[in-house]
Amino acid sequence: MKSQQLIRLGAASLSVVALSMALSGCAPLIIGGAAVGGTLMAVDRRSSGAQIDDQAIELRANNRLTDQLGGRANVYVTSYNRQVLLTGEVASEATRLDAERIVSGVDNVRSVVNELKVMNSPGITQRTSDSLITGRVKAGLVDARDLPVTGIKVTTTNNVVYLMGRVTARESERATEIARNVDGVQRVVRVFEILTEDELARLAPPPAAPVTTGSPAPAPAAAPAPAAPRQ
Repeated sequence: MKSQQLIRLGAASLSVVALSMALSGCAPLIIGGAAVGGTLMAVDRRSSGAQIDDQAIELRANNRLTDQLGGRANVYVTSYNRQVLLTGEVASEATRLDAERIVSGVDNVRSVVNELKVMNSPGITQRTSDSLITGRVKAGLVDARDLPVTGIKVTTTNNVVYLMGRVTARESERATEIARNVDGVQRVVRVFEILTEDELARLAPPPAAPVTTGSPAPAPAAAPAPAAPRQ
């Protein structure tokens, strides 16, 4: 577990650099697949504030878990709309509860779903399998074409797929069925926030203004110049 914690700490450090550059104006902050201040913020059903909070929550939670639990846990933190999912492995039930307590204390966290398991950390073969499953599930969501692909987070741990996002009941069932049909998936856990159709309609961006493509109206004819006075 210790080597995995070091790898995760390195990744967290890179996230600190990226977040610092973005907030200082040195680089665009990428949120929901689009640059803030750019053009595609509407692709994500979270507010821009929630998206930024989610990035900060994951960073702070990972740092606190590493500092306080060290090699006793291998925890993956996924935050969506300030709801946090914990997956991975811990050494004991006490450590599992400690991890939840630590993450619950992070600023802006509104709830924690604790899916940590008391077991030994799996090897590279299992990690590779989980990564492949995540990729296949995401590809299936893209192929569906009737789902908010950028608004659904997919996490796989020990062949169990976790789905997070803000979706309608229909979208939840559709995404779950796609994930269940991927080879190697043992179970699908939904951590969705269910929206009504009316709530979804209110989240939709306003329609773009119509673009006029016709030829411009001709300019009015110039008035004739006055005749020169006779000498």
